[in-house]
Amino acid sequence: MIYIKPEILKRVNTWLTPSFDKDTQSQIKELIASNPKELEESFYKDLEFGTGGMRGIMGLGTNRINKYTLGKNTQGLSNYLKKVFSKEAIKVAIAYDCRHNSKTFGKVVADVFSANGIKVYLFEDLRPTPELSFALKHLHCHCGIVLTASHNPPEYNGYKVYWQDGGQLVPPQDAEIIDEINSLDYSQVKFKANNDLIQYIGKDIDDVFIKASIEKGSFTTQESRDDLKIVFTSLHGTSITTIPDTLQRAGYKNVHIVEEQAEPNGDFPTVDSPNPEEPEALKMALDLAEKTNADIVIGTDPDSDRLGIAIRDLEGNMKLLNGNQTMVVMTEFLLNNWKKAGKLKGREFIGSTIVSTPMMQALADGYNTELKIGLTGFKWIAKMIKDFPELDFVGGGEESFGFMVGDFVRDKDAVTSTLLACEIAADAKSKGSSFYKKLIELYVEFGFYKERLISLTKKGIEGAKEIKQMMVDARENPLKEVNGSRVVRIEDYQLSIAKDMVNKKEEKIDIPKSNVLIYYTEDNSKIALRPSGTEPKIKFYISVKTKLDNVSDFEKKEQLLESRIDAILKDMNLN
Repeated sequence: MIYIKPEILKRVNTWLTPSFDKDTQSQIKELIASNPKELEESFYKDLEFGTGGMRGIMGLGTNRINKYTLGKNTQGLSNYLKKVFSKEAIKVAIAYDCRHNSKTFGKVVADVFSANGIKVYLFEDLRPTPELSFALKHLHCHCGIVLTASHNPPEYNGYKVYWQDGGQLVPPQDAEIIDEINSLDYSQVKFKANNDLIQYIGKDIDDVFIKASIEKGSFTTQESRDDLKIVFTSLHGTSITTIPDTLQRAGYKNVHIVEEQAEPNGDFPTVDSPNPEEPEALKMALDLAEKTNADIVIGTDPDSDRLGIAIRDLEGNMKLLNGNQTMVVMTEFLLNNWKKAGKLKGREFIGSTIVSTPMMQALADGYNTELKIGLTGFKWIAKMIKDFPELDFVGGGEESFGFMVGDFVRDKDAVTSTLLACEIAADAKSKGSSFYKKLIELYVEFGFYKERLISLTKKGIEGAKEIKQMMVDARENPLKEVNGSRVVRIEDYQLSIAKDMVNKKEEKIDIPKSNVLIYYTEDNSKIALRPSGTEPKIKFYISVKTKLDNVSDFEKKEQLLESRIDAILKDMNLN
């Protein structure tokens, strides 16, 4: 006899009512009979909003992405919008990526909004996430949705919610909307569209978005652009709709596209993971770079908000950069150009996150500019811009390969960042230097910081429990030293407390609560622990530092820092 927990059965029975179509009911009955474990995984909880919105495996149930979970979310959001903007004609914008069902889900979401009397601007076909953020502001919308699961595996999809400022949901709206959603029954979702309220958008928005990207991301000469050879891959994602056009309009003529990966495809057939953080994802692009003698390789994730970059090292070999390295070069380039243009007047800031490289603080200090640090996720950088309108935002990023140039887009933006990376490479090459040499020169000037990320995947119910217990153990038994170096400071963002372990003093952390723990050691190492908000992973972020006196010492000092990271991982049983 098959046993199903009472709380699971209660959830399942709701999905066997007439509010759900007969095909859904039939598939659920099949799960009850043949796969109770999958039934439990599908119904044991509701999908939650994390750092990147709601993201999960597609399928039946409350813990899956499907017509009904998306419909319920959209109904709750519609109700909330009508409460908050009761005297306004509400407008929303919707975009979607290349994933399976994204276009269908986009129409479902549009239908529910329109059924609630809300005007909808729906992209006619797949578009990058940053273009949705831009379109939302450009069309004076109250809210925006992107159907995407970013770089997750093919079986995933997701639902990102953006607010009036173009940034993703942050407190208090996120909790208020979740309460509204949780108060609903599925029977209350209005699925019948009012097609008169749905307007399709496309090239008209592309043109103004690309024009704005070029305006914000251009810094060098046409002569410099003519001499740069670029390889670009969209990794089967949305960026193919905008990045080649953006580079062409900006004046780049030597752009080689990885044609095998140019076709949008939710199966991502040429890669194990469409994640530009993974070296394997850029292999085809790197091979093409060798054939074409390219100077720079750029690959973007499926929804085109993150980018991976490879450039020639001092020996002329292609070298993949991590997100921290890309971020510091881009940020310093922006700061330097703002300084040369006389735009640094003491009321500017750059943005980053608590798990990103401490080198961002060194850059801010070097340019007498403020650094604002938030939790992981670009919604917090967007919130900084909103909260401090008296300050000008130069740019900023996070270690997970995201960057934002200025504030015209309020999310990480691989379109404008791709252009900026090419501008940096072209400008450096025209001066007899390179993107890579520029990075090393920054290490000489500001300190040599080296980072590495370790992710442990723990899937399913048991995996979630294991990740939770790992964080509990870390709090209850905090490290006293790491690799022989004393821990001098512990920051617990769940408790909002920073402890000075030398002077035995505590101070409050003035950042929203999050399940993050960070250790700082006497030898300038930093170790952060954090469960992912969008994937079944726990992440360990390692940062070490040393002094670099000159470019010629780079390789020796890099090996030293790599060895230190290896020793830290061994000490923490993470290798």
